Amino acid sequence: MAHDDDNLRFFRARHAAFAQILDAHNDDEALLAHLLDEAFDGFDQALQARTDTGAPLACDRGCATCCTLRVTATAPEVLHVARHLMACDPAVCRRVVQRIAEADARTRFEGEAQRVAQHSPCPFVVDDDGACVIYPVRPLACRGHASHDRHACSLAACGQVDDIPYSVAHRMVRSLVQNALQAALRDAGYAWGAYELNHALMLAMSQPGSEAAWRAGEDVFADAQIDDVSPAEMASTFDWLKGA
Repeated sequence: MAHDDDNLRFFRARHAAFAQILDAHNDDEALLAHLLDEAFDGFDQALQARTDTGAPLACDRGCATCCTLRVTATAPEVLHVARHLMACDPAVCRRVVQRIAEADARTRFEGEAQRVAQHSPCPFVVDDDGACVIYPVRPLACRGHASHDRHACSLAACGQVDDIPYSVAHRMVRSLVQNALQAALRDAGYAWGAYELNHALMLAMSQPGSEAAWRAGEDVFADAQIDDVSPAEMASTFDWLKGA
């Protein structure tokens, strides 16, 4: 029960921080940076206090075994990645956008299991060394996926095992931070869904005004929305977490 209380306090603290940012930077070009700084800093700080016992993490630079999974992200995360790509060297940006388009064509509307079965590589892992071109701005979904057993990840990628000894702390903190962000966005009148990253990025990169439209309240990534859990159920959960 004490652990549940800690999670509720953490959720509410993050929700309050996001709400304050949304109020202070409404329709401000600095909104994305403030929101994502809060999200990523909150994630990192919480992990320091929730280190898993047992085996250490097996994830390191060059290990991209799990980078065939479907990645979901909120609108601020999608737009933040789009900004990062557009600030890259133009040749690198064109190369990555082409890879995103190819990945989106292969996997659009595919579920999690179908994505894994395809072994479709993440378009952001562009080099043989497994480095991620958007690593500094990678979404919470990527930050919150960590394993204690690299070999188990390889076996899972080949369909030989179903269970991976993942970091409970990473997964829990990611969920709390992302849900707090979504709840605050919803309360402030912004589109607050979770979107399939590749499809949403193609929408962002092909519509130069997408960031301004989102800040004006439009759901610019609606076509990429993932509804594994219905919006009504998510909204009800957010309301319970805020007022339980």
